[in-house]
Amino acid sequence: MALGFAGLNFEKILADNQSLVFSLALRFLRDREGAEELAQEVFLQLYEKLRKIESPAHATWWLRRAISHRCIDEARKRRLRPRIGLEAVPEPLAQTRDADPLLSRRLRKLVEKLPDNARMVVLLRYQEDLDPMEIAEMLNMPISTVKSLLHRSLAVLRGKLEKQEIYRKQVCR
Repeated sequence: MALGFAGLNFEKILADNQSLVFSLALRFLRDREGAEELAQEVFLQLYEKLRKIESPAHATWWLRRAISHRCIDEARKRRLRPRIGLEAVPEPLAQTRDADPLLSRRLRKLVEKLPDNARMVVLLRYQEDLDPMEIAEMLNMPISTVKSLLHRSLAVLRGKLEKQEIYRKQVCR
């Protein structure tokens, strides 16, 4: 049993945060195998730095930050050397019951097309429910950049959903 600075138990940190780390990586990368690899690497990195972790909350913050940066780096690498994922479907346990599954699916596909930084900001805001200040700290961005990315991303998503809805209504006539 590995204990950190304040007697933190690595196994407990792992159990408490593995779904958060994996889910964020999976939503960003859309590749189960890649998400598992990154999650493992991040937890290995945490294990090596466990003595510097001050509390369970600090561990969660550190893990979100680490996986966010690793996902963005991995996406950049993949653009240089594309990799085809085996699965693009979210983990069944991570799915929620939506009132309109079609809207949820369409929205997820639109979010996937956002640029890397914008996509990570949107995921951290709406999947992880972090406020813009926390996102700014986590991604080493000015708060104004985070707010701008959120504002522009939501405008783009809203516009694309509206266009799809108009097109759908025209086709269905």
